[in-house]
Amino acid sequence: MTDTVDLYENLTGAEAEVRAAEARNGLRHMAALSMTKIADGLIDPKLVLSWLAGSLGVPAAITGLFVPIREAGALLPQILMAGRVEAMAHRKWAWVAGSLGQGVAAACIALAALLLQGWAAGTAIAAALALLAVSRALCSVSYKDILGKTVEKRRRGAVTGVAGSAASLAVLGFAALLIFGPGQETAPVVIAVALAAGLWLAAAALFSTLEERASEAAGAGRPFDLTPLREDAQFRRFIAARGALTVTALAPPYFVLLGGGQDALRGLGALLVASAAASFVSSYLWGRLADRSSRWVLALSGFVAAGFMALAVGLDLAGLSGGLWVVPMVLFGLMVAYHGVRQGRSTYLVDMAPEDSRASYSALANTLIGVLLLLVGLLGGALAALGPVVALAGFAALSALGGVLALGLAEVEGR
Repeated sequence: MTDTVDLYENLTGAEAEVRAAEARNGLRHMAALSMTKIADGLIDPKLVLSWLAGSLGVPAAITGLFVPIREAGALLPQILMAGRVEAMAHRKWAWVAGSLGQGVAAACIALAALLLQGWAAGTAIAAALALLAVSRALCSVSYKDILGKTVEKRRRGAVTGVAGSAASLAVLGFAALLIFGPGQETAPVVIAVALAAGLWLAAAALFSTLEERASEAAGAGRPFDLTPLREDAQFRRFIAARGALTVTALAPPYFVLLGGGQDALRGLGALLVASAAASFVSSYLWGRLADRSSRWVLALSGFVAAGFMALAVGLDLAGLSGGLWVVPMVLFGLMVAYHGVRQGRSTYLVDMAPEDSRASYSALANTLIGVLLLLVGLLGGALAALGPVVALAGFAALSALGGVLALGLAEVEGR
């Protein structure tokens, strides 16, 4: 408190109040965003929910839809929500509603895990994930504007950085509990999902206290612009490559299903450790490489992911996938590639799009990728009916195709 007083003592009353409000808002952002990111980690559809579904006897065809429902559902509605959010005077209420929706959805998942089995549990979880995804879309489409209005520029990076670090530590702590804790029941995972629900509800309550100035209504928003898709051949090729590479996000649930390790909490913990470690060690490296050539990052990520998916298939066919750390080590390689795809696609789009058209390029790309995620997810679900090995083999082929398509993209860095 003394430091805050010293910081503002030489300012006028109005200036000091503005700075104090920004400081209070910064703390609210950090706390609320940290809670939601921790909740994301505790309810991760790629690993946590896929493991939970396996323990509940949910068919692999339904489990394979969890990630596309979550990812596509968070992308597709944004183009419809943007205009309504821009028309709101206080846009924090859009984020609050989205966080409340995610909390309710997580609570429904926990209840489904407690009360249902098999197809019934899978259908209920998928429906709750759809609500969670649409609610997440509302948070995503509103957050950047709210952050820009309520936190000054030099502090915005710290807000997201603290939240990301908190989430990583929480997920690693959760993984350690699963690995070293007693028992192999589903109770710890169900409790984690229920905790995620509570965190989203608490974040909504905290965010509602944000001190946000009123905005001028921006109307209904601009119509959906298909011009880049019609006129830009590189953009079409980028969408094709990125669409093929969506399999790097869709593949992890099938790793959970490999080798029978999905029935052990220690196995889930090992998978979570592998995923968190991959994020930690790869993000900076991929970022540096993307600054030189995001095209090569996309291509290399596609080929690396294809290699590790093929390795997982080979290990399972050879009967070697049952060890505690065998599948997690292969998953580590896949997740390194996944983070490369994420870094490469965002950097390439920003560098490729004309400066005055980046918003329309981004909105169109997100919508198209949402559609492709659903289509590829349905393909994965169909292949999963023949077993996770068949699904991973198909995904490996698509990932390699994505790498080839990325090689055909034009270089956009340094121009």
